[in-house]
Amino acid sequence: MTVYLRPTGFVDAPFGHDGKVARLAGGLLWFSAVELLRVSDDNRLTSDLVPVERIGERLDDAAWAVWENITRARPPLTLGERVVRLDQPQVVGIVNVTPDSFSDGGAHSDASAAVRAGHDMAAAGAAIIELGGESTRPGSKPVWEGDEIERVLPVARQLASSGTALSVDTRKAAVMEAALGAGVRMINDVSALTFDERSAGVAAASGCPVVLMHHQGTPDTMQQSPRYDRPVLIEVYDWLEERIAAAVAAGIDRAKIIVDPGIGFGKTIQHNLQLLNGLSLLHGLGCPIMLGASRKRMIGALAGEAPADQRLPGSLALALKGADQGVQLLRVHDVPETVQALKVWRGLRDAALTPA
Repeated sequence: MTVYLRPTGFVDAPFGHDGKVARLAGGLLWFSAVELLRVSDDNRLTSDLVPVERIGERLDDAAWAVWENITRARPPLTLGERVVRLDQPQVVGIVNVTPDSFSDGGAHSDASAAVRAGHDMAAAGAAIIELGGESTRPGSKPVWEGDEIERVLPVARQLASSGTALSVDTRKAAVMEAALGAGVRMINDVSALTFDERSAGVAAASGCPVVLMHHQGTPDTMQQSPRYDRPVLIEVYDWLEERIAAAVAAGIDRAKIIVDPGIGFGKTIQHNLQLLNGLSLLHGLGCPIMLGASRKRMIGALAGEAPADQRLPGSLALALKGADQGVQLLRVHDVPETVQALKVWRGLRDAALTPA
């Protein structure tokens, strides 16, 4: 039976708690307990809460490796000349260069508008700007790679020339190659390198950070009755672990792999909520975590069917939920508002971590 470790029992500061708390992934959070989760043969989930001071009594060699993943600091991301530290939450600003984005209705489909949006987000505090030329909203159809390249490249070239750290959101190797040539220095693949058989090789050759996102199905079918045979948190964890192993086998440096639970990609509202409540489990994979919950449909479903452009409060609530569980990268549409929320969050952490 596999044992999973979820850090919990977070405390304001470690002072006076020697041996009773542990630091989460080298960040600003300390935890005092671990929830040991086990899945039985009939897929029932059981849990046991263990204080950090007694954790050594409960772990075998395999579980110790997971513990080391949880407590090991994450190295910074290098995107060309830019270095993004992961000892605190960072904002990734979304610029959809598409005519049919669910979140903004194509507001940035014009290259000049997309460039302005990218510059504005960077000026507002986004550490990375992510460009996407294909909508992967539920029900969307694939876009020909030539069209996707034509949308992304002019924007990437202009933003890269100004020194902006750039990521590309794509499933296609040809788009990855073109974007890398235009100055993009990170790849975010919502298919976790499963859509295009060449993508893993392109990602490995680039030496860039790579985001592997969990999904179930394809964008046009993923929300048609998604289901999981085991608890969704466990299935997502195991699936991501397999994709990390596949990426490493393809030549991608494990230190450059980022994982994303894929909120809304083949999940019901209940699945999404369970994942968000259990996010800290994913630190056991030993990789930085990206959370993309901004403006997602679940917010509207929980808030009177609010349309996408009226989901800022819910988006901020989910961003702070992620920060409270040690998420390193928050992928958002509303950069100034999220940066402000995180500055207040950081102020609270700094005050707690300043000895009286």
